[in-house]
Parts: sequence; C-alpha cells; structure tokens
Amino acid sequence: MLDQLRAMGVFACVVEKNSFSGAARELGITTSAVSQQIRSLEQDMEVILLNRSTRKLSLTEAGQAFFYSCQEMLSAAERGKVRINELRDDLVGDLRIVATAELCSMHVIPALSHWMSAHRGLTVQFETQDQPLDLKDSRVDIELRLDQVIDDSNVEVVPLIQIEQILVTAPSYINQSVLITQPDDLKQHDILSLSHLNNHQQFYFQHVNTAQKVELELSSRLNTNNSIVAKSMCLHGNTIARMSYLDVQKDLINGSLIEVLPEWKLQPFTLYAVMPKREQQPIKILRCLDTLKQYFGQLSGGRLLQIAS
Repeated sequence: MLDQLRAMGVFACVVEKNSFSGAARELGITTSAVSQQIRSLEQDMEVILLNRSTRKLSLTEAGQAFFYSCQEMLSAAERGKVRINELRDDLVGDLRIVATAELCSMHVIPALSHWMSAHRGLTVQFETQDQPLDLKDSRVDIELRLDQVIDDSNVEVVPLIQIEQILVTAPSYINQSVLITQPDDLKQHDILSLSHLNNHQQFYFQHVNTAQKVELELSSRLNTNNSIVAKSMCLHGNTIARMSYLDVQKDLINGSLIEVLPEWKLQPFTLYAVMPKREQQPIKILRCLDTLKQYFGQLSGGRLLQIAS
C-alpha cells in the first residue's frame, strides 16, 4: 500500500511538471525511477494513464480521473501534517504570498518582518504580480488584491482595510497644464488608464463639502497595468493617475507628487486577502492574516479606514 501511495505522489508530480525529468528533479530521484513508478501504477490498474510522445505528455481519460484522486490524497496528507504541526504549536512549512511589488515592499514585508523572524520554521516566498492569479492552480497561500471583483466559490476572501484612492501628478505637470478646478476639467488632460483595475475608465467623484456627485468616463492614450509604472509616469510629469493612497503617501509628504482635486473624493479601494478555500485553513495562514490585520489596523484612520472583522 505504501509503495502505491508513493507512486501516486510521483504520478501527480509528473502531471504538474508535465515531464518525467521535471518530476525527477523535484523529487530528487532519477528519471528512470519515475518511469518505473508510472509503469508500475499502469500495470497494477491495467490502464494507460499517460499518452507519451517525444514532444509532450498528456493525460488519458483514466489518467485525468486518477490525477484528481491523487490530488485529494496529497491534500489529505498535507492536512494531516498541518494538524500535527498545530498540535506542536509551531509554525512550519512553506508560505507563499503574492501582492503587487509596491504593496509588498512598502507594507507586506514591514508588516510581517518581526513575525517571520519569530517563526524560523517557516519558508516564506514573496511574489509580485499585478494581475489576479488562478489560486486553484498556482499553489498560492495568500494573495493580496486591491479592489478586484472576486466571484469564485473556490476561494475565501478576507477584507483587510479600505484605502482612499486619489488623483496625483507631479508639480511640473500642473505648472504647465490647463487649470483643474472641477472633475469635468480632467477631460482636457492625459489621465493614465490603469488596466488592472475594474472599470478603469470610470471615475465616480463626490464633493467633500456639498456631497455633489459626478460620474465621468475618461479615455486615455496612456495605459499601464502596473502601479509602479503609473507612479513613475506621474513623477516624471507625463500624466495624472488614480492611485492608492498607500502607494503615494510618502511622495505626497515629500512634495514629489501633489493631489489633484483634493476636495473631490473618489470611491475607496478595498484591500483583500484571498486564499484557496479549505475546510480548515492552516494555522500558518491564520496567524499571517492576524499579523496583517494588526498592521493595517494600526495604520487605520484618515485615508486608511479599518474594516471590522
């Protein structure tokens, strides 16, 4: 039985790596040993699991069904290991976190720095990504998403904090451009389009004092899907951009960026922690979330509004 379970793990690794050699490297065994495990499985079950060619591997119908069973087995084994680690009251294993580069460097790492030092048994991997991932296939533990529509029954979503979004640009842009005193004036300017945001050409304003509402659709010849690129374009005086207050807070303080139409508020962003749905989240994920919540809770106030859990 143990040999067959081991072979199932090898088979799942072959499928995930899409090659015998890739699985061998991942598992630290020879390619011939991998081939032998797959042949043994096929002989035991009297079915062909993989179509082999010189170019690629593909699953047969039986192989596809068996792969799902192998994934369930490996997930059950992982849950068992997590339970044991929880009983030892220790945080160990891998933790993979994905966020935008700006958010990761300015907030996620400062938030988790002491926590990571306190739990040396954790192997933490940070990855930067502006586009949302398919968490089902990416093996991500926590993805931090800013204002993304999340309609997926396979994930669990935890709101962390609401962040004001504002229009910013460099002083040099304002000094050489048409005066901006109301939202309609923006139609005469190059407003950077942030294609990674929902409804990125739609702008909803509300006046701070009068509560007057204005809705605009602003097209642009300038586009990006990266917040770091957006800020760089603003700093160089190329454009006006809608940015998260988190991303430009320091630049506003030192004067390298200025806020456009400060008396008009845009709808706030919400920062979410998104995780693959499980019957029980591993304790390392729960403790990581607690640490992030505590950090953002300390930032709350003014333009950063804490969300009640």
